[in-house]
Amino acid sequence: MTSQILSQRAALAPSAVAPDESFNSTWPFIARYSTAPGFPMHYIDEGIGRETLVLLHGEPTWSYLFRQQIALWSKHARVIAPDHMGFGKSAAPTDRTYWLQDHIDNLEAFALDLDLRDITLVMHDFGGPVGMGLAARHPDRIKRIISINGPTPFGQPDLLERLTANAGESPWFQWIGRAHENGTLETTLGQLDYNILSTLKLNGFARNDIITDTWLDAYRAPFPTPAHAAGAIGWAKGFATGAHQFESPDDAARTTIQRKPALAIWGEQDRTLHAKHFLPLFTQLFPDAAVHRLPNAAHYSPEDAPEAVARLVLNFLSTT
Repeated sequence: MTSQILSQRAALAPSAVAPDESFNSTWPFIARYSTAPGFPMHYIDEGIGRETLVLLHGEPTWSYLFRQQIALWSKHARVIAPDHMGFGKSAAPTDRTYWLQDHIDNLEAFALDLDLRDITLVMHDFGGPVGMGLAARHPDRIKRIISINGPTPFGQPDLLERLTANAGESPWFQWIGRAHENGTLETTLGQLDYNILSTLKLNGFARNDIITDTWLDAYRAPFPTPAHAAGAIGWAKGFATGAHQFESPDDAARTTIQRKPALAIWGEQDRTLHAKHFLPLFTQLFPDAAVHRLPNAAHYSPEDAPEAVARLVLNFLSTT
């Protein structure tokens, strides 16, 4: 660890998940850590090849979400999957805020530390705004954009309107608003080790057959205490309080990113991020890009349709 990390040790909730924890071999990847963001940020770096995929998870998951795709994609490309601050095997600093702009800062520090270039961003849920924030700051490091049930905010004029409309009919965002108003948000999300399944179901996945003890352990393991749930709490609280700040691209960044190959994959049963509100953000930015709708998948489409997601991305890589 760097001296900065050592000095912050008292202000860290170290990851509750051991680096070598494989969850019955469903996560067989080597744990690596970067201290560039100012805390131990966990990531995996698998495979080799001319392509570099950076996978960005969302709420309240971790890179385990992409485990089935990583096993296939890493046969064809270098696959890097970090866990955001306060999620997965990454630490949860107690003296940091967990707003969108903080996660963008962390990803930027991480990408520069590894000197990642020609990046294909693969973004799910709030990984979308985080990845697009990196794209706004470093457009020349981005090669492709892939959205998998992940918003692609990039200065679109109707962004706020669409966010508001989606929140008005999303059970997850409606719950966040009520819980913040009645003071139960932090208490409830601080118990994700207990209520992780109900939280994931509220956000939406379609396949109950994937629920096993191992699967539950993998998703609840990062959150044994409220301190370890700071990431999940912070993301919801940031929405409730308006603390999240979307990165605003300049004209040069917008022009550069709009020329990149892009792909959208969307589970149509998503109750958290409705396709009718968020896919137009994608098509505004990438009017000629392919959009694939998965009718039998919901918000966590990499879980609901793992083979379809993996195949669509590989096809996209081979044709762009």
